[in-house]
Amino acid sequence: MKQLESRHYVKLDVDDAFSSRLLNAYLDDLDPNRQYFLQSDITEFQSYRSLLDDQLKKGDLTAAYKIFDRYLERITQQLGVTVKELPKLVADFDFKKQEEITLDRSEAPWPQSEKEANEIWRKQVKNRVLSLKLAEKKDEDIVELLTKRFKNQLKRLSQIEAEDVFQSYANAVGSLYDPHTDYFSPRLSENFQINMSLKLEGIGAVLQMEDDYTKVVRLVAAGPADKQGQLHPSDRIVGVAEGKGGEMQDVIGWRLDDVVDLIRGPAGSIVRLEVIPAVAQSEEERIEIVIERNEVKLEEQSAKGEIIEVPGPNGEMHKIGVINVPAFYLDFEAFRLGDPEYRSTTRDVSKILEDLLNQDAEGIVIDLRNNGGGSLTEANALVGLFIESGPTVQIRHSSARIIREGKRRSSPYYSGPLAVLINRMSASASEIFAGAIQDYQRGIVLGTQSFGKGTVQSVNPLSHGQLKLTESKFYRVSGDSTQNRGVIPDIAFPPIYDKDEIGESILDNAMNWDRIPSARHNYYFDLKSALPKLQSSHEKRIATDPDFVYLQEQISQIEKLRNRKTLSLNMETRKAEREEQKTLRLAMENRRRIAKGEPPLEKLEDDDSKSDDLAAAEESEINAAEDESKDDEDKEPDPMVIEASRILVDAIPFFRPERLAIGP
Repeated sequence: MKQLESRHYVKLDVDDAFSSRLLNAYLDDLDPNRQYFLQSDITEFQSYRSLLDDQLKKGDLTAAYKIFDRYLERITQQLGVTVKELPKLVADFDFKKQEEITLDRSEAPWPQSEKEANEIWRKQVKNRVLSLKLAEKKDEDIVELLTKRFKNQLKRLSQIEAEDVFQSYANAVGSLYDPHTDYFSPRLSENFQINMSLKLEGIGAVLQMEDDYTKVVRLVAAGPADKQGQLHPSDRIVGVAEGKGGEMQDVIGWRLDDVVDLIRGPAGSIVRLEVIPAVAQSEEERIEIVIERNEVKLEEQSAKGEIIEVPGPNGEMHKIGVINVPAFYLDFEAFRLGDPEYRSTTRDVSKILEDLLNQDAEGIVIDLRNNGGGSLTEANALVGLFIESGPTVQIRHSSARIIREGKRRSSPYYSGPLAVLINRMSASASEIFAGAIQDYQRGIVLGTQSFGKGTVQSVNPLSHGQLKLTESKFYRVSGDSTQNRGVIPDIAFPPIYDKDEIGESILDNAMNWDRIPSARHNYYFDLKSALPKLQSSHEKRIATDPDFVYLQEQISQIEKLRNRKTLSLNMETRKAEREEQKTLRLAMENRRRIAKGEPPLEKLEDDDSKSDDLAAAEESEINAAEDESKDDEDKEPDPMVIEASRILVDAIPFFRPERLAIGP
């Protein structure tokens, strides 16, 4: 509490209001779906509503342990009864009955009685059984699988120690300050790779626990999962299997570190994941993903460039250079040792830029999609390749002191047409770069609203464990924060990721957007005057572009699924809904294929792809280099990059010296 009070960017009064918020946060962390605690428990806990702040100041955690003990009692009782009665439950379920399950109970009233809580749980078990039946599992297999799952949960509950309860409560306290403040016990502090970044060695994914599921937060650029291409943010991992023939282990309800241990493994080995896709409407919609474990090598995360040709307004062809920057990296070890050939984002992009201009590129697109950030130094240096000099970012510390970083000396820079492509997974350093380019009116920012992580964390040792807390906040040269709001593109593309599912703004107690005085900076061009014309041409193109039409249809269907509040527990209704979704997806895919002159499909690929994935994984072990070059040749053009390039071609007249804007 002393660390939080003295070092955290947010200053909170630890008073009765704090105590009330802490009680709510702790209850929500333990029982987010409001299915285990009864209303009588909640009423009893109200006696703590104005006491938790006083107890914290004394180091008294009595209330925290009493609340946890009640949670443990409720969930253990529920699971224990279910394990005993499961065979009868499965046999007695009537899937012809018209009833529904509420998908999200986070705002629902707490159960008034044990009977009501049992009914909520019964529907959840019924939904799981129905999902398995729709996946063509037999009753005896369903009983065996669910019994094993529930027994595993009971076993893990029985292994909970006082240390685990303390960590849970300490994190509830930290979450009141902001979502990036976390406490790590000594045991978890030992494994910084997993528990600080939650990075999975072996597949390259950032994960978190959500309810009983292991949820994908983001993929590490150029990691095995990213390159494999089937795993996506917000997907839920429900099963893990070792090798090509290993048994799939159900991991619903497992601790995150146990799931991590299962997925980790030596480079070159195979792991299979059973996943519920983010867009799935129910649990039975699962795919199996085969990934070859590997390390993320610096050269694989490095920037890459290519020339693409796109038509102009009159049909003439233009060359545009595209530079993909998957992360802001710096080989610190080589830099520290004085290696003149050390790798960094800026050094690599500088070489690529020179090469593309030598190939007569008429403009440059910097692709920062899915770039989660990295070195702030590199983000600032990269801006320096495109401006003469000036500030690139402002950093406000918890002490209210503001420092500015940027390009301090004038030097040669690329002054031609420039666009920056971002999406919802572009975060932190990516937002600093895109924001600076936009503020200077040096280039056009395209894509979708970025993530909105505009804060800096530090890890601080405690006498017991470690505390990660937020101590600084990023601001653009315009004075606008990147926090919460992120960077808003000049021209928006259809969003692949739902901003209501992914991003800083959805996190509880995310720090607010605000602004500070702007830093003095030049405007390079009057690009704002170009936007109406560029927007009009863009909208006209994508209205008939097969890939964009397909994307818009996909987004529309996903929105309908996300807006659902309930799910039917009737077998025929669920079958009909599933078939309707398949028919819609097939129709959308075929409209896209026909518009592109490709033959339509008779049916969508389904479970048949599993064996193909295994074969591909085996082949990649033998012919990795050959496959990679072949993939590059056969790679289908990215419609987002193509459209960004076409917008840049339209914008070329606005990047002439006479379009210089008036500086402040």
